[in-house]
Amino acid sequence: MSTDTDDGDDRNRMEKVDVRVPAGVLEAIDEEYGRRGYASRSEAIRGALRDWLNPSPELSDEILDDLEESREQRERGETVSAAEARERLGLDDGDTEE
Repeated sequence: MSTDTDDGDDRNRMEKVDVRVPAGVLEAIDEEYGRRGYASRSEAIRGALRDWLNPSPELSDEILDDLEESREQRERGETVSAAEARERLGLDDGDTEE
C-alpha cells in the first residue's frame, strides 16, 4: 500500500491497493462506470466499497406486502386523497390543494 495524499486526516487519506479481479469483471466495470455517473474506474470501485460498508436499508417482506396491498387498494378505488380525508375528518381548513 502506498499513500497518494496525506492531508493529516486519516479518514481522508487515500491509499493505493492492488487487487486482482477476473478479467470479465474488470471489463464489465469499464463498460458500466460511465453510465452510472462515475468519472473513472477507481471512483466506481470506491463507490461500490462505500455501498458495501454502508448498505442501503432493505425493505422487509412485511413492508413489501403492505405496499402491494396499498397499491391494490388504490387500483380498486378504496383510497381517498389527503384533501378528501381531511374534509371527512373535519380537518379541512379550506386553503389546501389536492
